[in-house]
Amino acid sequence: MSKFKMEDTFNRLEAKDEKAFIAYIMAGDGGLSDLGRQIRDLESAGVSIVELGIPFSDPVADGPEIQAAGRRALAEGVTLEAVLLELARIKAEISIPVVIMSYANPVLRLGTKKFARLAHEAGVAGVILPDVPFEQEGEFGEPLAKYDIANIRFVTLTSSPERIREVTETAEGFVYAVTVKGTTGVRDGFDDSLYDHLSRITEVSNAPVCAGFGISTQEQAARVGAACDGVIVGSRIVNLLHEGKADEISQIVPQKSVLEKVTSKIFD
Repeated sequence: MSKFKMEDTFNRLEAKDEKAFIAYIMAGDGGLSDLGRQIRDLESAGVSIVELGIPFSDPVADGPEIQAAGRRALAEGVTLEAVLLELARIKAEISIPVVIMSYANPVLRLGTKKFARLAHEAGVAGVILPDVPFEQEGEFGEPLAKYDIANIRFVTLTSSPERIREVTETAEGFVYAVTVKGTTGVRDGFDDSLYDHLSRITEVSNAPVCAGFGISTQEQAARVGAACDGVIVGSRIVNLLHEGKADEISQIVPQKSVLEKVTSKIFD
């Protein structure tokens, strides 16, 4: 699996006029032995791509729900290397693309070249590093490029039009459009200016644009998804899995689009 698997996923969705639904989960929350089942449950539910978080002691972009999940995983002794080795063991059971979301420190501790090699062996399609600026991504991106693994970039609400063009011009995998000024977690709603912002990004981006942070209801997911190529939901899914309610994801009845069929159950 590589970034080309992710490109195929977006192409299939576009051909059917559907939007991507990307589900974030914390690797090792509940133990790494449960990881394969969790991903298969999400796949069965109609999730397009899984964003797999790596537990870290200083998760500056994470809200309270995901921070708590990270602490639980760290208490289980979960490491970046252990996650990649487990993914490699179970990759034959997984059909949808998997994207790793890690902070820079665990990657540097493992070594960027070793990380890229293990990610390739694990079938990883892309990597998200929220604390690595665009100007400093080469140290991480070059080893990933050797294995055709997408280095996924962020665009924020404060990004200038020039910055957006710079980031999206050579983007791969998808562009992660951050919907709030702050960390992840449940929000009551979004300012109307967000939707114009997302539309402006999609107009100039050479890669699909998916929006995340704070999306917590079906209505929010549908409205945000209408302005871009897909949505990313984390805290709600993390909580469902922690509460032992995986059946609320795996028993989803397919509806018209991937976005509709996933959100209709996750946000009940």
